[in-house]
Amino acid sequence: MKKTYKIDVDCANCANKMEEAAKKTAGVKDATVNFMMLKMIVEFEEGADPKAVMQDVLDNCKKVEDDCEIFL
Repeated sequence: MKKTYKIDVDCANCANKMEEAAKKTAGVKDATVNFMMLKMIVEFEEGADPKAVMQDVLDNCKKVEDDCEIFL
């Protein structure tokens, strides 16, 4: 299952850091961050709970870019 989330991030480099952090999160099959559109597309692994996984994604993204925001 794929879902799109609106994000708030300041620069393209920060968006890349967020993308890498999201990809390393358990339950995420793939993730893409589009800095120009301020969107994150997340593909979840089979059987994963999107709400729980996205909370982990947000926590992991805040570790690499503390002022980023993902609107869940």
